[in-house]
Amino acid sequence: MATARMAPQAGGEDGGPSARRGALRLLLHSPSAMLGAGLVAAVVLAAALAPWIATHDPAAQTLQDQLQPPSARYLLGTDRLGRDIFSRIVWGARISLRMGILAVSIGLALGLVVGFLSGFLGGWADLLLMRLVDILLSFPLYLLAILVMAILGPSLTNAMIAVGIATFPHIARLVRGETLAVKEREFVEAARGLGAGGFRLGAVHIIPQLMGPLVVLATFPVATAIVVESSLSFLGLGPPPPTPAWGLMIAEGQQVLEIAPWVSAIPGAAIMVLVMGFNLAGDALRDALDPRLRGVSQQGAEEEAA
Repeated sequence: MATARMAPQAGGEDGGPSARRGALRLLLHSPSAMLGAGLVAAVVLAAALAPWIATHDPAAQTLQDQLQPPSARYLLGTDRLGRDIFSRIVWGARISLRMGILAVSIGLALGLVVGFLSGFLGGWADLLLMRLVDILLSFPLYLLAILVMAILGPSLTNAMIAVGIATFPHIARLVRGETLAVKEREFVEAARGLGAGGFRLGAVHIIPQLMGPLVVLATFPVATAIVVESSLSFLGLGPPPPTPAWGLMIAEGQQVLEIAPWVSAIPGAAIMVLVMGFNLAGDALRDALDPRLRGVSQQGAEEEAA
């Protein structure tokens, strides 16, 4: 019982109730955080309400209405097969969000396991796991994702796996560094001195301390995963037509770019909005949850108020 009470005490400085309230207050008063959260919330809402707000079947072809510009009937125009771009955008939001969240979940799970084991065990395990991570990091992100897709074949599920594998080495590196830092802190040493075993040290004292950095870390790979999935779809390695994937829509629109630029520009703008939302939210979360940056922000706010 004594060891179980030590982690909250040790984490009081960085993760106590007052620190959490300060972080929440900074987020609520941060324009970039509100803008990022608003952009992501708008896309999530559009994806959730897609069956009700889509004005047409996203796969329905109306050849007599092909390449129609934005109008009251077709809010964002049509593509070269006469499909409504607005309907395809809102349905495609589901694909992009699912890709970003599930692919990053795979990357976080792999990165947490590999990074924690490497930092916690040390020795030959650390050497072996980090050399594996170094090999994967030697591949450019897109090349590694394309390599995995070439092995697994083009599909939405395989694209999620490919992006998850491509993003996990960076996460593993960061988790390892956090684990090395946390396991040297006083409350972990005290728990070890009181007889806590390796499993208890990891599960009760170290891993919970990694959750805050992981929450911040998760927002940036989501944006990366969305961009990588769109790139794979653009190259024909994502979900097959007529799936309303945003990258696939850009690829289909390049054939008519000069006479109907909206066919590619609109899904490109949708990708930009969603990625910018996640990046802005991630920056604000990092600033609010990092004790050093939080102190600087609070000091600046107090100076402005004075």
